[in-house]
Amino acid sequence: MRNYFWLDSFLDALSGDVYAEVPAEPHLSITRSVIERLHAEGRIHAGERVLDVGCGQGLALEHFRRLGLQATGITLGPDVAACRAKGFEVLEMDQNFMDFDDESFDLLWCRHVLEHSVAPFFTLSEYRRLTKRAGLIYVEVPAPDTACHHESNPNHYSVLPRSAWASLFGRIGLGLELHLEHNFVVPAGPDTYWGFLLRRTP
Repeated sequence: MRNYFWLDSFLDALSGDVYAEVPAEPHLSITRSVIERLHAEGRIHAGERVLDVGCGQGLALEHFRRLGLQATGITLGPDVAACRAKGFEVLEMDQNFMDFDDESFDLLWCRHVLEHSVAPFFTLSEYRRLTKRAGLIYVEVPAPDTACHHESNPNHYSVLPRSAWASLFGRIGLGLELHLEHNFVVPAGPDTYWGFLLRRTP
């Protein structure tokens, strides 16, 4: 019991690192292009249930709603109110302890969320738990050692090499269907995001 209390206290202490996520480039373009690709390739369909983990101010939720998917978001801090003001179903919830039944969603959408986890292997087990058998998970994370030095961001706790992510996905029971590499230039210099489309194995 003492160890659980310590973990809870540790996570509470990190809550001050949460900040509002105002939609901006390149997130606007990447989100739109990835969702449009998944739809065009027949990987997502109207009526399916989607959970947007760390939904920010509803950037992806807007695209899912337009395509007719049943989308729910979770986030922390001021973005909850911003999303609800736009009519989205959004709950205040930590990505490590999500209060949904097993196998509730056809797709989990998780852009730039997993790097905020202090225990990504545990977090991925929660993602897998909520995904239907043979369902999809889209995870996107910043690459380490770019001009932006994402590993030095105060609330980035898990900015790992691509091989480390691949190992964690496989060990938790998620097969890699598609790998996307988003390369672009910001004022600091060249930057890269990695996108992984994963399918839950039985």
